[in-house]
Amino acid sequence: MRTARRYLASEIYRTTIAVLLVLLGLFTFFEMIDALDNLSEKFSFLSMLYMQALQLPTRLYDLLPIGLLIGAVVALAGLAQRNELVILRVSGISSKKLLFMLWVITIPLMIFATLLSEIATPLAEQKTSELTLTLLGQNSNRMQSGYWFREPADQYHYRVINIQHLNSHTQVSGVTVYEYDTRNNQFSRLYTAEKGTFEQGKLSLTKVKLTESLIDIEKVLSNPDSPLEKVSSFTSLPSVSFDTSLTTQRLVATELQPDRMSTNNLLNYVQYLKENHLQTNRHIVALWRKGSYPFTLLVMITLAAPIGFVQTRKGGVGAKVFLGILIGIVFFMANQLALNVGMLNNLPPWLTALLPNMIALTLALLALYLMERRKKPSSFIHAK
Repeated sequence: MRTARRYLASEIYRTTIAVLLVLLGLFTFFEMIDALDNLSEKFSFLSMLYMQALQLPTRLYDLLPIGLLIGAVVALAGLAQRNELVILRVSGISSKKLLFMLWVITIPLMIFATLLSEIATPLAEQKTSELTLTLLGQNSNRMQSGYWFREPADQYHYRVINIQHLNSHTQVSGVTVYEYDTRNNQFSRLYTAEKGTFEQGKLSLTKVKLTESLIDIEKVLSNPDSPLEKVSSFTSLPSVSFDTSLTTQRLVATELQPDRMSTNNLLNYVQYLKENHLQTNRHIVALWRKGSYPFTLLVMITLAAPIGFVQTRKGGVGAKVFLGILIGIVFFMANQLALNVGMLNNLPPWLTALLPNMIALTLALLALYLMERRKKPSSFIHAK
């Protein structure tokens, strides 16, 4: 049993690594061709190669499930073609035991996927984001109006912060801060600054222009006969500093997709969103998807089992590989569709994240059951 498991593991690991290397090479090649248009004095060819190398963990994160599916199908189809699966079955290893062996074989890959998801991918994405800001001056998730944050200022005020550009993960420029009174929800003051710095729980602004409201807008608008009076005051200040709940990690979160963040940073950002009564559904779904990501590999190996276990007399490996690729593409599309439908219809985050995995696992187990059931009558007839 142990010898058979080791042999299966070596075959699956070997083919999976080969498939992943091919996929990584293809995707990196196409990305490099696309990045050639951005070459300049500042963004050299070596810089492009360095950025492509930094993106390898992210690509591996995306390609690992489908790579395992195709690699397992190739390995199992090869074993079936050489009748080695028949030998294993004759030696007393049932389909259930074979499936359990495949699950055990997947455990090291699940551990690797967890490390990739929690350590390598977030670090690589953060470094890539810094390089993109420095070399290309681009912000991946920036809206046309900039970045927006909301947080309490004190017991009776809250502020809305607008940042036009993230120069680094602590230095910003084009900062506008709106403060409102929570008691009447009226505008209180406005800060505009050329530059700002986030450090040690404070936002420090330089070259600040402060505009303060001097009237109660609601009373003025409700009384058309109210006398004319000065509505605001304007002051120029060399610098202003105030406490903020924004941290370096939360600034980084604006540049990263939720799925690319580590669980710790994602939980931190979700806490910030909840504290400021902002939408958290997308990030909660990302938490569930990150938690289920290693188990996606278990689903992929289960999907590969019924395809690989099918016995063919001649060839058939190419057809099995094609079917594996097709199933992988359908699974990826189903994952994206479930995410979009779940977000649009406010479905429970756990359902949005886990539904494709649950459906795929159910179909794979059903296919194995039907295959095993179909073989039983034929084996009974031969015994007679």
